[in-house]
Amino acid sequence: MTRNTSYSPQAPDRASLEDSEGDLLLEFGTDWCGHCQAAQAGIARALSQHPALTHLKIEDGKGRPLGRSYSVKLWPTLILLRNGQEIARCVRPLEAADVNRLLQA
Repeated sequence: MTRNTSYSPQAPDRASLEDSEGDLLLEFGTDWCGHCQAAQAGIARALSQHPALTHLKIEDGKGRPLGRSYSVKLWPTLILLRNGQEIARCVRPLEAADVNRLLQA
């Protein structure tokens, strides 16, 4: 699967995420965020071991209701959904091992 390199300003609605099947990784952040930029190498390394996992990079911030609906407060925040339900999250991962722990949930 091709990985997104930028955060998309077009967020899916919460209902469609809750109706999803299988595993889905949501990544909330912004392209200009230093923490988000620093985390990208580790996230990419971890995701390279999970090529079938759908990964959505969602731009977050003021006026962005999806992040608020998941109580996102810091960037990047990664949320793993299984069949539309949150099963784990990781806030400000520093290395691939942080993301790997999330993906093993």
